[in-house]
Amino acid sequence: MSGLEIGALSLVAMLVLIYAGMHVGVALTLLSFLGVWAIKGRMIVASKLLAQAAADSIASHIFGVVPLFVLMGLLVSHSDVGRDTFEVANRLFRRVKGGLGIATVAANAIFAAITGISIASAAVFTKVAVPEMLRLGYTPRFSVGVVAGSSVLGMLIPPSLLLIVYGFLAETSVGALFIAGILPGLVLAFAYGTAILVMAHRFPAFVGGSEDGHGRVIREDLGPGEIVLKLAPIVGLVTVVLGGIYGGLFTPTEAGAVGALGALVLALARRKLTWPGFWQVLVETGHVTVSISFLLIAASIYTRMLALSGLPQFLIGGIAAAGLGFPALLAIYIGLIVVMGTVLDSTSILLIVLPLVLPIVAGFEADLVWFGIVTIIAVEIGLLTPPLGIAVYVIKSTLDDDRISLGDIFRGAFPFAVIMLVVLGLVVALPGLSLALL
Repeated sequence: MSGLEIGALSLVAMLVLIYAGMHVGVALTLLSFLGVWAIKGRMIVASKLLAQAAADSIASHIFGVVPLFVLMGLLVSHSDVGRDTFEVANRLFRRVKGGLGIATVAANAIFAAITGISIASAAVFTKVAVPEMLRLGYTPRFSVGVVAGSSVLGMLIPPSLLLIVYGFLAETSVGALFIAGILPGLVLAFAYGTAILVMAHRFPAFVGGSEDGHGRVIREDLGPGEIVLKLAPIVGLVTVVLGGIYGGLFTPTEAGAVGALGALVLALARRKLTWPGFWQVLVETGHVTVSISFLLIAASIYTRMLALSGLPQFLIGGIAAAGLGFPALLAIYIGLIVVMGTVLDSTSILLIVLPLVLPIVAGFEADLVWFGIVTIIAVEIGLLTPPLGIAVYVIKSTLDDDRISLGDIFRGAFPFAVIMLVVLGLVVALPGLSLALL
């Protein structure tokens, strides 16, 4: 059996194993080991490759950005920052029809800039925003749909955990990816807000909301001074972390350390962090970091196996011979990712697709930073699509209301998935949207 046949067989076997329920990291590692063994004909070579890839993948100090940003995000989540942000955003949009939905999007955008984890945003705002929207007469589908749709901002607006994973897989600057995600993230948030405003006026039956209820939420008596006090810690943390990266004062890893320290000080100052809570944060940080480490190691091994098989080079030659240009390839790629998003989580999609696609993209001399933003937006659409929309399942598990089914959440999130597709089209058509700040 030739190397090409082994590489192609590994792709088919990987899909079969994953659909059968095997963990993505285990499937990638197993097939990579067997593939190298079959190509080289010696098990010792495959064993050494396994050990070398494990050492090379996460040995660099740059990888410290993962646990540091995860720790920062979890500490912020335990500090009630999400509730404060929501109160301020609602105060600003209280007189706008559908304003509570717009406030949720605005609060999620700010919250995303200090967490970088969509699941955390979904969990926090399910508890904070959904009960208030339901109390004020907003429809259940709209209430949960807004939270689901705006939660994906956490993986696009920096610091984003998914951008970090892409940076390692593509060997691209994480700092550049962070900066590139700012404008598309703001555009997506603006598009959400505009769409909510249009829906509130043109499709009031879908949105709901009482005519006299705007502003009667968690707090309606916030004065200018209190607004500043509530936003100051958030704005300060974002400014230090992202401003440090953008201004060249910190590397992404150093910015993560500064951000984690700042989040710890914030949690202690607000007296929201107990010793049991702090231990829970540390344990969860360890779990997330180990999980990502294992997946990155598995992806590194799989990338080397594919390179040995010659499959990426074969595909590049086939595309050149078929006369397919980069636009056609990009359309196929985006379609594939969106379809995969219906059954796989975001990180798994990156680990499976990027080792095969990145050499082809490099052959077209496409900008890998721009390609990363396109990839992240396409992947994040999967968080809102059935049957495996992870953000939807997080909302359902967090929501203490049996009247709202998974189907209701998926239907409520559908308009926001469509908006993401539109914004994705803009980023593809206008690369400067993601590269303007670099």
